[in-house]
Amino acid sequence: MGELTINREKILQALSTVQEPDLKKDLVTLNMIRDVEAGLDQVSFTVVLTTPACPLKELIRKNCTDAIHAHFGAHIRVNINLTADVTSTRLGGPMVPGVKNIIAVASGKGGVGKSTVTANLAVALYRSGAKVGILDADIYGPSMPVMFGVEDMQPLISKKDGRNLMKPIQQWGIKIISMGFLIPPDSATVWRGPMASQALRQLFSDVDWGDLDYLLIDLPPGTGDVHLTLVQAVPVTGVVIVTTPQKVALADAVRGAAMFRQAQINVPILGVVENMAYFTPAELPNNKYYLFGKDGGTALAAQFDVPVLGQIPLVQGIREGGDEGRPAFLSEDTLTSEAFRQTAEALAQQVAIRNASQEKTKAVEMKL
Repeated sequence: MGELTINREKILQALSTVQEPDLKKDLVTLNMIRDVEAGLDQVSFTVVLTTPACPLKELIRKNCTDAIHAHFGAHIRVNINLTADVTSTRLGGPMVPGVKNIIAVASGKGGVGKSTVTANLAVALYRSGAKVGILDADIYGPSMPVMFGVEDMQPLISKKDGRNLMKPIQQWGIKIISMGFLIPPDSATVWRGPMASQALRQLFSDVDWGDLDYLLIDLPPGTGDVHLTLVQAVPVTGVVIVTTPQKVALADAVRGAAMFRQAQINVPILGVVENMAYFTPAELPNNKYYLFGKDGGTALAAQFDVPVLGQIPLVQGIREGGDEGRPAFLSEDTLTSEAFRQTAEALAQQVAIRNASQEKTKAVEMKL
């Protein structure tokens, strides 16, 4: 039997048998295969992943290699270049036009570590190869300037298309804008609802964010004017709910999640992050102590039929990192770094699934 001729068409035919594990369609149909080249006994091509943080990239690489070998023989050398182009379903618009995905990070109550989770997820996504920004929309208690060690900085103003726009502060690779940059930290500011809403709109419209794969919005605790303003001002890709395992935190988190599920708002919930899920002492690295209860975040996720994106341990270094202006993901603590890395991968995965399977994102039109 003669050797099979290897050409582009036959290579694509072989790769059309490989499914993207999350999107449940084959790589060719999803237009994820590019730059196909055939040699005498070798093939090379590029697989364009839906996010650089794809947790299944090595599985996809193996399945592609297996498909080529099954089609042409085990002697064929397979060179696969993995790259990424983060997907988006945003409808553009005048607000933040270069941002592919806007992800709100919310919690039912304060003190659950929502800002800490936001900061570390941002850095983990950036380290995976994505372009990431944070808008600190916690008007009443902005904490990103402290968490990134930039509390003494102020955004520069630049002219673009005849308008004066703020340039985000960049630290640890993340573009950051916060009300904390614009108000002296020692001055008490009393915000009425409409004032807070207007301030948030300006943080969107008067900032030159440039191109971003993910813009994380650190929301104030609870539900209120700022949350409604967010979903009306810009098309939100989805929301992440942060909770701790205690009953009181979970009860508040249910109310927070339910707000986004309301028919007139209907923003997809991407998943739940359970913070302070367990305590592991440094001297007993294999032990887990569930100080605040066990699997509360899992129960919340089940109630709303969404995944648990991650369980973050209670580690002293996480609090210290926030106080010192260096997110804990960057520390030497592998337990912490690994927890945030896996959570960021799960978040990126859910964004890709959401973009492939749900309607385009658009701003909410509410008549209140």
